[in-house]
Amino acid sequence: MLLTSLLRILLTRSFRPFTFKGQYSNQLDFAGMDNLGLYVHIPFCKSICSFCPYCKELFDEELALKYKDALLKEIDLVCKETREKKAVTSLYFGGGTPTLLIDHLSDIIQKLKEYFIINDGIGVEIHPDELTDEILGKLQNADVSMVSIGVQSFDEGCLQKIGRRNIKIKEKLSLLNKYSFSVIDMDLIFGIPGQDKQILKNDIETAFSYGATQISTYPFIDFTFANNEYKPLPHKEKRIMLEYLNELCSQPGINRTSVWTFAKSDTKKYSSVTRDTFLGFGVSATTLLQDIFKINTFSIPEYINRIDSNNLPTALTLNFSKRQRAVYYLFWSAYSLHINEDSFAGLIGKPLTQMYKFELFIAKKLGLLTKKDNMYCLTSKASYIYHYLEQKYTTAYIDKMWNISRKIAFPRKIELK
Repeated sequence: MLLTSLLRILLTRSFRPFTFKGQYSNQLDFAGMDNLGLYVHIPFCKSICSFCPYCKELFDEELALKYKDALLKEIDLVCKETREKKAVTSLYFGGGTPTLLIDHLSDIIQKLKEYFIINDGIGVEIHPDELTDEILGKLQNADVSMVSIGVQSFDEGCLQKIGRRNIKIKEKLSLLNKYSFSVIDMDLIFGIPGQDKQILKNDIETAFSYGATQISTYPFIDFTFANNEYKPLPHKEKRIMLEYLNELCSQPGINRTSVWTFAKSDTKKYSSVTRDTFLGFGVSATTLLQDIFKINTFSIPEYINRIDSNNLPTALTLNFSKRQRAVYYLFWSAYSLHINEDSFAGLIGKPLTQMYKFELFIAKKLGLLTKKDNMYCLTSKASYIYHYLEQKYTTAYIDKMWNISRKIAFPRKIELK
């Protein structure tokens, strides 16, 4: 908490915390946003995994259909003032398990296509249980071009420790060969108790051998509201695992595309978070625009009620100061290992070197950044520092925000100091 507070004060030049207030507007000004992305949250699951911190609910068909109808209405509410179709980078479905609404995803996609032109593809998260010919065929027929599969590990002992069961995942992954998805992302967790380098090596090699074009790795984080029987490995051991991951993936044809992501060089990357601006639909979905960040309620009944009254389901809104917005941009750009000067200036309205000349100078002197043309690139040394800071940020900010939002549908105010 102290570390994140000091960094916030240093980078924003203010003691002012990030203050989310229980207020909302029924109008979102996104018409002028460049590089806008779309995200849709489907919260339903067949079973609840103890390690997963995201907003989710056991699947109930009647509730799920009401939720789908509310989603379609939310899209109309957000986009009702749209005069012409807007180009967006991508559309991602996350969860939960989006494919539990497999017969309705095309309705949601078509509704969004009434307002948007999706340039770089549609991505859907898939639980390994849902890898069937029927589901994969329906996804392809719905114009889905990218899939992300929550493998987490191929090791039975690791799966057991995060509350997952062995479901003959390799046989299911073999089905992917029959379909023409341009991106196949596989999620893997590192830092699970009992996990060693050999297990991690086997997970990486198996994922690529079964068709992964990208591997997204995540450190095992024990959220305060999770029900984990086993605790993550210590920070030092997690860093060793991440260094080993980088070593394993440092081979011809594979690039490190973010602090925790490794992708084949000839494919697009799958990323639902590293967007300059985005619109989020569904419970717990977030929206990031020029100077606001908003979060939808985590309560499915209250989400439906708010939309039935023709109001947006926003639970909390943060109105950024210029430097707060700059810090948010820098945080997620750093995750992608590159900070683009032109993009920063276009979004923030001031040159990066004008706002953070001293910090950039120190970072280069310490060997954390290199400069090429208009791009600052994080070094391997910087990526490990970011890995550490991101977990601190998750504990200090995200854990607190989500924990409160799970209990209170519309909080009055949340301060992140």
